Amino acid sequence: MKIVYVLTILVPIAFALEFLHAPATAIFVVSALALVPLAAILGRATEEVAIYTGPKVGALLNATLGNAAELIITIVALRAGLIDVVKASIAGSIIGNILVVLGFSLLLGGLRNGTQVFDARTAGVNANMMALAVIALSVPAVFALGSEHIRPTPEDNQLISDGLAVVLIVLYALYLFYSLRSKSGEPGAPAEPEHHGATMRMPVALAMLAGSTILIVFMSEFLVGAVEPTAEQWGLSELFIGVMLVPLVGNIAEHIVAVQVAIQNKMELSLGIAVGSGLQIALFVAPALVLAGVLLGQPMNLIFNAYELAGLIGAAVIASLISVDGESNWLEGAQLVALYIMLGIAFFFAG
Repeated sequence: MKIVYVLTILVPIAFALEFLHAPATAIFVVSALALVPLAAILGRATEEVAIYTGPKVGALLNATLGNAAELIITIVALRAGLIDVVKASIAGSIIGNILVVLGFSLLLGGLRNGTQVFDARTAGVNANMMALAVIALSVPAVFALGSEHIRPTPEDNQLISDGLAVVLIVLYALYLFYSLRSKSGEPGAPAEPEHHGATMRMPVALAMLAGSTILIVFMSEFLVGAVEPTAEQWGLSELFIGVMLVPLVGNIAEHIVAVQVAIQNKMELSLGIAVGSGLQIALFVAPALVLAGVLLGQPMNLIFNAYELAGLIGAAVIASLISVDGESNWLEGAQLVALYIMLGIAFFFAG
């Protein structure tokens, strides 16, 4: 048994601290540490499921279950009327998945294995889809910034966002249909690394996947709930909390899994988790929140501020340039992480 699994003792401690209304800093630290063994369990289960289903379905399951926690948390925040925080969290999640998860995966995977290869065709499809998603998310803000005599009214902005939400969800369904039906690789493309035989049965792996995800949802909710009071004690702005802190700590389990499999040289699975999760946020979670806002009586549009748009566009551009050649190295990972740090410095002083 790995020594990291000993940290699972922190899971019940986190529950106790939350129900006893302990200081936010204590909840923050314990919940964050409790996510580490849960991420290890989730990663092990994901690898086992991927042996049975292939890396595409395995990555999709991991990304979906990882984003389930964020979707639940953001719906709670939306119901509470924290619309700006929800939109900042959406932007931050996309930026974080592209720059932090993918960045550290390429960095640590490259340091461990040297130049790593993956399916260039799949990477190209994902890069194009990410660019399209970022453009779509930029449309409402661009029109809202138009000159006064042609600028849409607030009601029109909401209708624009509602329409885009429906189109993005349909596009995501088409993307899934294409991705799952297309075969990995093309003539001259590198073969996928061979997998070792499964060490557990499929039902057991799925039970581990579901169980660890449920606990991660609770730990993430405790963690995110403690982020704001903890950050306020440290003098951080609401924009920085929403864009940088909440997505980073809320998705820490997913981050660890993607990096873990990259170190094992399973780049198809790692890229599927990192890029697939960002695409799922942009094409499904964000539109779903817009439609949920209508049902909850808390209308939310897709008008992001200029800082959030700059981060989204910058992340999408550099990720596209890095991923389309079918090869990666540690320097490219360092570039992604460096961009995230630069954005973090800018967001720290904004607001």
